[in-house]
Amino acid sequence: MFRHRRAVIYEPTESAGQAALGLPRFQWGEAQAMETSRQERHHEWRDQWEMFRDEAGFLFQDWILPATLDSFANKEVLECGCGGGHHTRIMAGVAARVTAVDLNTAELARGRMTDFANVEFVDADLTTMELGRQFDVVVCIGVIHHTDNPDRVFEVLLRHCRPGGLIVVWTYSAEGNALVRFGVEPLRKLLFRRLSRSKLAGVSRVVTAMLYPVVHTVYRVPFLKFLPYFEYFANFRRLTFERNVLNVFDKLNAPQTHFTSLATARRWMSSDRLDQGSVSIRPYVGVSYSLVGRLKP
Repeated sequence: MFRHRRAVIYEPTESAGQAALGLPRFQWGEAQAMETSRQERHHEWRDQWEMFRDEAGFLFQDWILPATLDSFANKEVLECGCGGGHHTRIMAGVAARVTAVDLNTAELARGRMTDFANVEFVDADLTTMELGRQFDVVVCIGVIHHTDNPDRVFEVLLRHCRPGGLIVVWTYSAEGNALVRFGVEPLRKLLFRRLSRSKLAGVSRVVTAMLYPVVHTVYRVPFLKFLPYFEYFANFRRLTFERNVLNVFDKLNAPQTHFTSLATARRWMSSDRLDQGSVSIRPYVGVSYSLVGRLKP
């Protein structure tokens, strides 16, 4: 479908100009001069995506609903937070072009996408980036809740979407995640962040193995639907063991997580820049929200 060549990566520097980079690019300019507005790089994300692959394509298609892969067909797509490039690959198969941005893993993802000619990788901070262009579709899957300032990131997403373009966001919800917020998160901050990534992966495998007997027995009983994570564990049963290990590792490895409340999701999607007739705020398996909307023409 595409002429094969090496996917390219652009990394902004204070001295490099837009012309030299070949693409209207994010700059560390005066508008972004406050150090407090810049996110730190976190080795945890590169470590995670060097150790794991995510090949559960059905999840991506679930998370973007009511959008579909057809929504990306022949479009210019901006992916905000590409991780290891797993979703980049899915979109690149149908999109005209994908610009994939990540502060920590752009180089890693580029190395996995050399068979696609229609992908560019950008090393930039989602909270402050200014690429100097707009896109048909702007996608942020599983990333906005890990940023320093989700509100600011959502504004950046809107700014990079062209009039009539599509915004797609998937984010952890505050609702339905009490166990992770008040149980797992304190343990992560107190204990798990001190472990090496290899030891944390070992812990994640043990935890995953311990979940299997419960998830495949108790969580199959229909009249126990009131149990926390009942819907979530239905997906757990569809995934491979390694993919479930990744889910657990992700919860224990993330340097920070801001769980998105329904009130916040509604506030984001009530922007006067969005066509309110196109807006969808959809809970997903009781622990996350899929947010989809189209900008006004």
